[in-house]
Amino acid sequence: MPTPVKHQLLVVDDDQSVREVFTLLLEKEGYQVTTANNGFDALLKMKEMIPEVIISDLNMPEMSGFEFLSVVRRRFPQLSVIASSGAYSSKVVPSGVLADAFYAKGQDSAEMLLSSVAALIQTSATQARSHRDTSAPVWIPRNGKDSNGIPYIVITCTECLRSFPLNVTTEENPEVLKTPCLFCSNMVKYIIDFSLSVFSPAKIKAVPVITLKGSNF
Repeated sequence: MPTPVKHQLLVVDDDQSVREVFTLLLEKEGYQVTTANNGFDALLKMKEMIPEVIISDLNMPEMSGFEFLSVVRRRFPQLSVIASSGAYSSKVVPSGVLADAFYAKGQDSAEMLLSSVAALIQTSATQARSHRDTSAPVWIPRNGKDSNGIPYIVITCTECLRSFPLNVTTEENPEVLKTPCLFCSNMVKYIIDFSLSVFSPAKIKAVPVITLKGSNF
């Protein structure tokens, strides 16, 4: 009898205990799991293997999950993604997050995470077509203030690849914005990262409580 193919998953979280809990849960279901501790680390791991599904935290140092998922959508549109965070209680994907599903750490059940993973693997072809049909916005950190004390960002056009500054007068919740490129006819889509917390509620530090029938993690 041939050995069943194991589906490859990538778990990205700066909390080691969360990575360990998710790995135990997913490997128990027969998945092959690779972990990374932030967006940069995840991109390095993806040079060696491309997962079928990514489960990524949002608030992380060095490269946040918001920025990481934006890069993934542009470079690997075929991949399905689950955003994971303890900072949101919503059952839907938070605004500005490029993901196919959302898992609220410490609130949602383990069965909900496993169900989302299984569903995305089944519909991967459909998700890939959907991702390719829409262009992903660039996640941009606020660069600082200009000589007049006005906050600004630097945007790189996704078509001509030339960069230009843009003043930011208000700080709003993460959302997709648009601005015309100064050098070509392209309309650049972007999201502004105002801070490490990305203007979201405080991150919950507690390890998610994951309970399966007959098992406690």
